[in-house]
Amino acid sequence: MSLDALLVSTGVVALAEVGDKTQLLSFVLAARFKKPWPIIAGILAATVLNHGLAGAAGAAILAFVNPQTLRWALGLSFLAMAAWTLIPDKLDDVKTASTTKAWGVFTATFVAFFLAEMGDKTQLATIALAAHYAAPLTVVIGTTLGMLVADVPAVFMGEKLAHKIPMKLVHGIAAAIFAALGVATLLGLGGRFGLP
Repeated sequence: MSLDALLVSTGVVALAEVGDKTQLLSFVLAARFKKPWPIIAGILAATVLNHGLAGAAGAAILAFVNPQTLRWALGLSFLAMAAWTLIPDKLDDVKTASTTKAWGVFTATFVAFFLAEMGDKTQLATIALAAHYAAPLTVVIGTTLGMLVADVPAVFMGEKLAHKIPMKLVHGIAAAIFAALGVATLLGLGGRFGLP
């Protein structure tokens, strides 16, 4: 297991997740259901499935794309994620659990989180990081940990926590990490991280 892949994946996703729509969804679910453990279990299950699929996609990319094209695609993807991280998310475009309460807290959380993560920056980051490090399992473990680092406190502390986090600073740090990964990849420094 690559320690670099694990630590970078955990850190960058935890930072990118702060203020993300899925963290906002954590606040909403916690306020609505007031049952933290089924919510956390739903977040974990949805993230493992979603990021597992993303990690598999990242691994598949390695098999089908030549190293030079991969380097440029990953470098530009990381730079795009850096810019995207600076754009704050809103919960308006995410279906909350209001229509799924009858399904139970775990199922409502699982479905809402899985759908909210489709095409989200953390899912795309998982694909790019899995391809970048050529270690999809390690990256999926790291990105899942990153999601939990950001979302579990949101479940337990709710809205009180949301107003005390310096969102611009956290997003700036996450964007800087994505940008650094992008520049390093474009400059061909990716070999240190498992790329050819």
